[in-house]
Amino acid sequence: MQYDSIIVGAGSMGMAAGYYLAKQGKNVLLIDAGDPPHAGGSHHGETRIIRHAYGEGENYVNMALRAQDLWEELQEETGQTIFHPTGVINVGKEEDDFIQNVIKSAEHYHLDVEKMTHAEINQRWPGFSIPADLIGCYERKSGVLMSEQIIQAYRDGALKYGAVLQVNEAVTNIVIEDDIVTIMTEKDNYQGASLILTPGAYAKKLLANIGIDVPLDTVRKTFSWFDAEEDVYAANHFPAFSFVLDQGTYYGFPSVEGAGIKIGRHDGGQKRAIDQPNAPFGTYSEDEQDVSVFANHYFSEAGKHRIGKVCTYTNTPDGDFIIDRHPDYQHVVFACGFSGHGYKFASVVGETLARFVAFQEPLVDISTFTYHRF
Repeated sequence: MQYDSIIVGAGSMGMAAGYYLAKQGKNVLLIDAGDPPHAGGSHHGETRIIRHAYGEGENYVNMALRAQDLWEELQEETGQTIFHPTGVINVGKEEDDFIQNVIKSAEHYHLDVEKMTHAEINQRWPGFSIPADLIGCYERKSGVLMSEQIIQAYRDGALKYGAVLQVNEAVTNIVIEDDIVTIMTEKDNYQGASLILTPGAYAKKLLANIGIDVPLDTVRKTFSWFDAEEDVYAANHFPAFSFVLDQGTYYGFPSVEGAGIKIGRHDGGQKRAIDQPNAPFGTYSEDEQDVSVFANHYFSEAGKHRIGKVCTYTNTPDGDFIIDRHPDYQHVVFACGFSGHGYKFASVVGETLARFVAFQEPLVDISTFTYHRF
């Protein structure tokens, strides 16, 4: 049997692409080495933030807005609460590049963003303890995505529309010809007219198999939950947050469904080899120490550390994504290197990849994400 499209890596981006292709009536095969949603992917950890006024650069704003529309469409179609409109506050020094990018993109795209002093932040949300040298930019229409629920929703939807999903099946080889691709796994061989590669942390190894050299580093990361007073930190009245500080970059979530405050550090981490198990939480003293020091300093009523988990970032040198076609085979496309801030875009990246293999123009500008820039 030959499929219209084969997707290798059925995680955040791949499962979304499979959903959108199957919804269009395409004959789709998704292959994953695990059984998503699972603890080994970039979707691990229950929640992700979506921000619109993007501190990493204005070129992401249209993507974020299109992603938001698609998340809301998915929520309406499934009847599940996959997006919590908590708002997001970005905190840092006013002169910081990240904060300036938030301000400029809000102005340029007419986004609903309120610039706030430290005193105004502390007054509106007494759970914060923001010092006088920092300001905040509050995005009212941003919020929290339920990452693992979303993967399951895309999976259920793709299967409903006729996609085939092969799980716990690692790819061993890929052979590309002018009008067909052959995927070899530990269990079987499969053929398709087009190929989407979204292999996450395995991108460098798998793309090398088809002659694509991408400069990616895999980094061990952690995040933690803290006890929280629900009347202070519950998601119906406390925002998600990002902090750009001299000592590090942090992000986090209000208490969603009673889970407690969730906090992670975006920068730092330890390089990891993907062929080795990720070191468990607590292996390094900074796993708990970094976020605990941050919580104690910037939150007035944060409780004790409850639990921590590990995940993996797959980073590019410039922190921007890679979304491109194979230079020699236009029916082969790939997406990788999401550098710890890609999940919020999974819906629009999936839509874009689905359009790519149908030889349709993407609905958002991804011209800055070519792998040739390296």
